[in-house]
Amino acid sequence: MATTHTYDALVIGAGGAGMRAAIELSDQVRTAVISKLYPTRSHTGAAQGGVCAALGNTEEDHAEWHAFDTVKGGDYLTDQPAAQLMAEEAIDAIYQLERWGLPFNRTPDGRIDQRRFGGHTAEHGERPVRRACYAADRTGHMILQTLYQQCVKRDVRFFNEFYCLDLLRDAHGAATGVVAYELATGELHIFRAKSIVFATGGYGRMFSVTSNAHALTGDGPAVAWRRGVPLEDMEMFQFHPTGLAKLGVLLSEAARGEGGIVRNKDGERFMERYAPTIKDLAPRDMVSRAIYQEIKEGRGGGPNGDWAYLDITHLDPKVIEEKLPDITEFARVYLKVEPTNELVPIQPTAHYAMGGIPTDVDGRVVEGAAETPIPGLYAAGECACVSVHGANRLGTNSLLDLVVFGRRAGVDAARHVKEAPLGDVPERPTERTLSMLNAVLERAEGENAADIRKELQANMFDLAFVVRSEESLSKMETIIGELQERFGRVAISDKGALYNTDLMETVELGFLLDCAQALVVSARARTESRGGHYRDDHPLRDDANWLKHTLASRNDDGSISLDFKPVKMGPYVPMERKY
Repeated sequence: MATTHTYDALVIGAGGAGMRAAIELSDQVRTAVISKLYPTRSHTGAAQGGVCAALGNTEEDHAEWHAFDTVKGGDYLTDQPAAQLMAEEAIDAIYQLERWGLPFNRTPDGRIDQRRFGGHTAEHGERPVRRACYAADRTGHMILQTLYQQCVKRDVRFFNEFYCLDLLRDAHGAATGVVAYELATGELHIFRAKSIVFATGGYGRMFSVTSNAHALTGDGPAVAWRRGVPLEDMEMFQFHPTGLAKLGVLLSEAARGEGGIVRNKDGERFMERYAPTIKDLAPRDMVSRAIYQEIKEGRGGGPNGDWAYLDITHLDPKVIEEKLPDITEFARVYLKVEPTNELVPIQPTAHYAMGGIPTDVDGRVVEGAAETPIPGLYAAGECACVSVHGANRLGTNSLLDLVVFGRRAGVDAARHVKEAPLGDVPERPTERTLSMLNAVLERAEGENAADIRKELQANMFDLAFVVRSEESLSKMETIIGELQERFGRVAISDKGALYNTDLMETVELGFLLDCAQALVVSARARTESRGGHYRDDHPLRDDANWLKHTLASRNDDGSISLDFKPVKMGPYVPMERKY
């Protein structure tokens, strides 16, 4: 028998968005957080460069400029009301973090210091602007620690190393609970609640070269998808230009914000050709494609000619050690390169999902073009798509997204708790989950999950990475179908109940396959290039036909159907995106 827990509200995921929602909820209702990791190990802690707001501490800046950059950076797929709201609420969000004790770097007169970051400009694109508030190159780590302290202060109940495997909905479709697997015992738990906030992070582990932690396997989007929730703009995935070559470990954009330069094998600063106004501080998708183009034209370095280089040798060593200590250490430890006097080999790395579970600006999960809210179900952070990032996220907008929309999701989820009754759960709430787990545990022999995962990652890197085409995506769709068939025959050697990580990694692989399928089908349908989605067979943006969001739904037979909804427009008229 599964243990049943009842709370007013549940938060699934203990990263920045989850804990920010939990802080808001716990001040008003009885709240629990379910996390497959210890909270301070969540991937928010890996974010390095900064969190942005138009504070104007180091030079003139305005929320309107920030909103414009967000919309333009997202290649006009951004829902403009969401971008405006985020830019306006950013300032209070930053000062709230400061009041809670976040140790931001300071200007000489004691204010929060700000640095330049890619795509953030003044006067609607005329010049780069200092908008990124930062704590050296450990900003995400500091935000995570600060939010966790606030949760502890409020006695938020954490269920750590619990994996959410199913979403429970009543006969009317409202969210009423989840089924979770306790890693320490192998037992299933039923959690009932009036409001459920998904904040489970991204799914970059579907690619072989990624900055994402091993835990980012798309659990939240896949669980929701399997329960009938469509996924929005899954084709929009960001590839960060400066991952350590071969490894994908992130070198923060902060390095370029402090004056770092991207060079080809000839030592040329090639971004002057692609973005003559802001050069190396162009948005990430543009820099990634520029690196790809340099490699394609024979100007890549390394043994296979597939690297570019990050140059910070001209920066003051004091600046490097004070403002960029982590990323310089990464270069030393992982590549044995001394960044103060050597160029650091880099290549684009899978970094961030712009798509995910569709929500409105209050974090409510919505269905269809009419955006009908699912009662009691919320999402925030990277697993959600309020479409504030559109087709390409600007650096430092992710941490801002967490605190702005995490807070808003918490506020509305608390309101729903006070207005709604506790819904029913199905008669046999764990039946579906038990069937999934037992199918793997009881199979004596079969396919190896690690082999399937490796093939998925290698093929996604080759066929659905920075540059895509009908040919590559069609091939990838066929491969995913074959991998899913093999996944249905997976067997594992560990049949035990205690800390069965083999079993959970197999379940995570199933989630990754779901997310990869939704991504590839959506990418194949979008016959244009926009932001992070670049197709060399359709190299131009097509506003006449594609100024709309994709919605991928899984049918009972495993096939995918696509629907669409319009982009929410505002004051910023789509124009050619150049810098």
